[in-house]
Amino acid sequence: MNWMNQDSGNLLHRSFSFGITGILLCFIPLVNRTWPFVEQQKISFINGFGIAIQLLALSIAVLVLRKRKLDLEHKEKAKRMIIALGVALVFFILNN
Repeated sequence: MNWMNQDSGNLLHRSFSFGITGILLCFIPLVNRTWPFVEQQKISFINGFGIAIQLLALSIAVLVLRKRKLDLEHKEKAKRMIIALGVALVFFILNN
């Protein structure tokens, strides 16, 4: 099934789930810097996975925003999701 044909609410829910998962994965190396429980070299790849998942969530939110017949509620949610994921992505990229 094409992603453009799916329900906007379902796509926003997936975007939110992927975004939270990516943010949590990016927090693991930050916590490890403060309270080391594993060597930094062994856990740094998790940050890359978190950033990739955040990019996936951001692309899904942009996909929802680009739909033609979209009600105002989903459009506003997509805009807020794009802003929040964009800020989180910039924070975790600059934090490395």
